[in-house]
Amino acid sequence: MKRLWTPAWIARHTAMVVLVVAFLALGWWQISRAAGGNTLSWAYAFEWPIFAGFVVFVWWREARHTVRGDEPEQRVESVAEVEPVLGETGPTTRPVVRRPVRVTRVPAVVNGVEDDADLAAYNRYLSWLNANPGARPGDYPG
Repeated sequence: MKRLWTPAWIARHTAMVVLVVAFLALGWWQISRAAGGNTLSWAYAFEWPIFAGFVVFVWWREARHTVRGDEPEQRVESVAEVEPVLGETGPTTRPVVRRPVRVTRVPAVVNGVEDDADLAAYNRYLSWLNANPGARPGDYPG
């Protein structure tokens, strides 16, 4: 229980109490407005206590994880494509999700000229535009 009395946890306890009291007070205020004839306030009268319950849920879950000593798992990059897993019928394999790798394309150079199809198509488009000065880009036949 000493873990729940650190300065960070004292701030969390205080924030939880302040938020729950504020949300319940806002719910009570909406109930009094709804009783006065404001029908939209009925929805808010139920919404604010739900917010208070959510604050208590998150506080309780975080406190439970801290007391149990649950730490977030540290991801270790695996070299293998699949890792063995012991299943009910014996060892099986499960695919490993790895970080994406950016691959750069290097165009092939043949006789000192780059062989890049996209670049060649773009150059053909530019020379067509230059040969047809009044043409619109949508008129390009390629």
